[in-house]
Amino acid sequence: MYGTFPDISISTERLVLRPLEDADVPAYTEMLNDEQVVAWTSVPHPYDEAHARRWIGQDAPAERTEGRGIVLAVTEFLTQRLVGTLHLHHTDWRIRSTELSYVIAPWARGEGYATEAARACTQWLFRDQKFERVELRTAADNAAAQQVAQKIGCVSEGVLRGAWIARAKDDRDLWTDVRTDLIVWSLLPEDFEGVGEYADWD
Repeated sequence: MYGTFPDISISTERLVLRPLEDADVPAYTEMLNDEQVVAWTSVPHPYDEAHARRWIGQDAPAERTEGRGIVLAVTEFLTQRLVGTLHLHHTDWRIRSTELSYVIAPWARGEGYATEAARACTQWLFRDQKFERVELRTAADNAAAQQVAQKIGCVSEGVLRGAWIARAKDDRDLWTDVRTDLIVWSLLPEDFEGVGEYADWD
């Protein structure tokens, strides 16, 4: 069964989740060159504005129109500053399931933005899109990502041994690949019951 996500904007008390725009290229490029992003994601490094323009102008829109997922900029409501991105991918429309991942800029960490954005997005998925499962996968040593999964109510389902390649700096201050385990988390509609309203969408 084929489906696709709508062109959506989601608003919370502090945030607006919207499609990425060309104007986001400089901030997005800077964010993806942060050491924590390099360490825990598979983005190219160094990440330049050509990478950002291709992702924002071509690859991310294609994910939505082809039904594979959706990429949303996470911006502050008051300042409109880009503070992160949220990505739904590996979407299965037959079983109404998708995987959620996110990146928060170093200048915006510690504010609860990842939790707020993830809650708003899962609320929209369950209530508006009638999804039945959201999955997160966090590297075993990425404590911050695990805390977000716990805060939004995810249940830990187990460990995929040696299932991810993280990156760490070696003695010469060069990035090197490091194999690591992944913790699988899931969120179902019944896990979300009792959670208050977090967002409006249009």
